[in-house]
Amino acid sequence: MRIAVDVMGGDHAPEAVLQGALKAHSELALETTLVGPPDVIRSFFSTGIPANIHIHPASQVISNSDKPAQALREKKDSSLAQTIRLLKEKQVDAAISAGNSGAQLAISLFDLGRLEGISRPAIAATLPTLTGKVILIDAGANTDCKPNNLVEFALMGKIYAKEMLEIDNPRVALISNGHEESKGNELVQQSYPLLREKEKNFIGNLEGRDILSGQADVLVCDGFTGNLILKFAEGLAFSIYDFIKTDIKKHPTHLIGLLLIRGILKSFKQKIDWREHGGAPLLGVDGAVIFAHGASDAYAVASGIRTAYTLHQKNILQKIKEKINGTSKSHQ
Repeated sequence: MRIAVDVMGGDHAPEAVLQGALKAHSELALETTLVGPPDVIRSFFSTGIPANIHIHPASQVISNSDKPAQALREKKDSSLAQTIRLLKEKQVDAAISAGNSGAQLAISLFDLGRLEGISRPAIAATLPTLTGKVILIDAGANTDCKPNNLVEFALMGKIYAKEMLEIDNPRVALISNGHEESKGNELVQQSYPLLREKEKNFIGNLEGRDILSGQADVLVCDGFTGNLILKFAEGLAFSIYDFIKTDIKKHPTHLIGLLLIRGILKSFKQKIDWREHGGAPLLGVDGAVIFAHGASDAYAVASGIRTAYTLHQKNILQKIKEKINGTSKSHQ
């Protein structure tokens, strides 16, 4: 598999990105293209560049403060833009960046275009549950949506969950403020009957407290709601872990209990750690684009590349295309 990595994207770039890319490259069958200033990349490899690692030059960097439209117009030679362009030109099979997510979305849409039959692409994030994992879609690409967008998100989310989570018939739920069909804002109320009509395994509304319960495999919402859920879940999970550690330090006698549950705590931390996935795909554009967390360290970058690798190996993009075509033909 060929992958392009935006070396300059993220809070800890370029060091953490290069370390993560090298880690994934050593573990997977990859042909890796590192995109960024050549001198910066070469200086990282003091003993020489490993086989099947290439450098693609980029003279500009998109910062987190750059507005997406401005970055699209004025920074065509940025590491992010060049990373996506390699994907557009079929020189790589996937692209990953931990940089400005708004700019990444804008460039992906402009260069790759939407899949036929998809009006809005969506970010599909993976969250832990009591029984396994759940796909949250949209996790931040679209702040304002229409009911047909949520139906498209459900379709793409089901395919992604089926392949990535290996679930034959994923259960789809709509995030709302109540289980009843009458609950929710206008978008939710209008989306409910459409999802009930088009998704055979639609189980209805789920409230916020049920998100991690394992009752559903795909959670559908607009990107504004999804991103709030994602960020809150990240913060809450690590706060709980920190609360436990802080309490133990205050009460030394609790160290005995810590020794007894050390394995459980390690497993808990691993389950809640967003770095385990490292990135989320932008489903609905004509290419495999991975959005890595802006705070990604080397471990998270390597995990994001693994997600891209699995996405490619399971041919998920093509399966989404086939499903969309099949669905549109059945409605003709």
